[in-house]
Amino acid sequence: MAGNDLGSLLGGLLGGGNSGSGGGAGNILGSLIGALGGGAKDGSNPLGGLMEMLQKSGLAEQAQSWIGTGDNQAVSGEQVAEALPDDALAHAAEQAGVTPEEAADQLAQALPQAVDKLTPEGQLPQASSLEDLIKQQGL
Repeated sequence: MAGNDLGSLLGGLLGGGNSGSGGGAGNILGSLIGALGGGAKDGSNPLGGLMEMLQKSGLAEQAQSWIGTGDNQAVSGEQVAEALPDDALAHAAEQAGVTPEEAADQLAQALPQAVDKLTPEGQLPQASSLEDLIKQQGL
């Protein structure tokens, strides 16, 4: 329910109206954030937990490039898969009806664009949920 709504919002954010690929990536990203508990432990930033996880897994430079105002650095599906807990990736993949490898590949394509659009000021804005964050940014 809420995960599907979040996936739809993220799919729209990623431009998934026509081809469906953005919608799929949006659904995977929404499911992943849900599986990770919605983001930061204090609830102040729904992307915080995910970004922290990526940074601790050696992807700090890439993750920061998505938040910052410069060019977004790419990541591979393999890097994303290594950075995320297996159970969270498996849950997101199951929800989207794809393999964990396909989910990681889709996340690798979607994360830079999604984080970039959700952080137009070059920093993680404060919001109580990812849905609120998307609406707050007018996306």
